[in-house]
Amino acid sequence: MTTLSMLAAPASDEEQASVAPLPWRQMVWVTWRQHRLALSGVATLLGVLALGFSLAGVHLHHVYSAAIACRPASSFACGERVSSFNNTFSFLANGVIPQAVPVLIGAFLGAPVIAREFETGTYRFAWTQGFGRRRWTLAKLVLLAATVTAATAAISVLVSWYYGPYFATGNQSLSLSEMSPFNPGLFDLRGVSLAAWTLTAFAVGALAGTLVRRVVPAIAASLALYAGLAFGTGTFLREHYLTPLVTSRLDLPGSAWVINQQWLTRAGRPISETALGQILQQGAPAQFAGKGGVPKSLDAWQYLVRHGYTQLTTYQPASRFWPFQWIEGGWLLALSVLLIATTAWLVRRRAA
Repeated sequence: MTTLSMLAAPASDEEQASVAPLPWRQMVWVTWRQHRLALSGVATLLGVLALGFSLAGVHLHHVYSAAIACRPASSFACGERVSSFNNTFSFLANGVIPQAVPVLIGAFLGAPVIAREFETGTYRFAWTQGFGRRRWTLAKLVLLAATVTAATAAISVLVSWYYGPYFATGNQSLSLSEMSPFNPGLFDLRGVSLAAWTLTAFAVGALAGTLVRRVVPAIAASLALYAGLAFGTGTFLREHYLTPLVTSRLDLPGSAWVINQQWLTRAGRPISETALGQILQQGAPAQFAGKGGVPKSLDAWQYLVRHGYTQLTTYQPASRFWPFQWIEGGWLLALSVLLIATTAWLVRRRAA
């Protein structure tokens, strides 16, 4: 191998300090040129999603308004309208489709940003163009992250409007009108959460691409990391953002997020559901014999309360929706900044 054909290591930021640095605005054009196909794909995805939710939302809100305005609520005609509302676009009620937005952006836009440069070897050329590894990395990541975050923030406004009827209160005639705003699968689609999760997914993908250095394995790694983070947050972390409230009331609103329920004896000791079932069977089996031999829950609750047992319910009230949104959005933003900074540091430290 001759001197001319040898692959020289990219110049460090210090070595490039003697060269007049390229202006940041040129990096905007370079980023667009390199990632215009991926950004066009994101725009198409979000555009189709926005169009679909706009058309479906107009119809859903119309059906909801007709069901709410129907009088008398107990009539057969009103029951038909309520049933029509409950069955309108029911496949969208769990939020699975918009949940895919952060995942796809993180895997197919975030992961290849750095990984493709390493895999193809083009970073050797990019880092010698008077911009520096750190500035090159930060420029690309910050520009792309800001773009997708702003776009999904706009989409979250539309998604929140669409799901509005599901969380409307004071309309017990509609079975879905008392859903909790903390409903799994929908909480992180509303407020600031969708944009925050998209930013985090992108940052996770970028870091995975830097560590793995190959596009396809980086995509797989980012999917696994994001899935683990989302599962852990929804299952274990979110309920502890604020200290849950505890009550012995039975008439909690349907919008409350019930975390746990526990029966206590007169002495204040926990008692299992099996032991409670035996107490009910021994006390007055005929009184609680419901359809198929299943105890009538309300009568059973009243019987246990009269005999000194207490049911404690741990819950989060619906009024904490926005505090939870800002808490989750805040720590996701901090995590994303940390991941992007770590990615830039790794790129600066890694040799060619």
